[in-house]
Amino acid sequence: MTGDAGLRMRRATAGDAEAVAALHADSWRRHYRGAYSDLFLDGDVYGDRLRTWTQRLGLQDAPTVTILAEDADGALIGFVHVVFDDDPHWGALLDNLHITYRRKRGGIGRQLMAEVARAVLAHGAGGFYLWVLE
Repeated sequence: MTGDAGLRMRRATAGDAEAVAALHADSWRRHYRGAYSDLFLDGDVYGDRLRTWTQRLGLQDAPTVTILAEDADGALIGFVHVVFDDDPHWGALLDNLHITYRRKRGGIGRQLMAEVARAVLAHGAGGFYLWVLE
């Protein structure tokens, strides 16, 4: 899968856990102050996210998909994670969407959303939803 501006989109593998965890931790530290305690965010949030992503990406036949956006050099610049069939009424849950801070507002999130929407449709999920912080 190739996106605009030389972006490469691909499904994550177990070997991507460290890079995904690092991006996820950085995003939480920058944007989730007040939603999570400063003690947690200033602590080992990377270790917490690494455990989560090692587990998620290590599962075989999990009812999920994680799609990565990489630049021309193969560096991770964003990811999206969906849990298929999460809710019998709402369908697939968009659980994570994070973009590298320096690349925000460049359309990468839109491209990741388009890729994951195609995956949700291909899976046959009855809907697609997310929760947002107010």
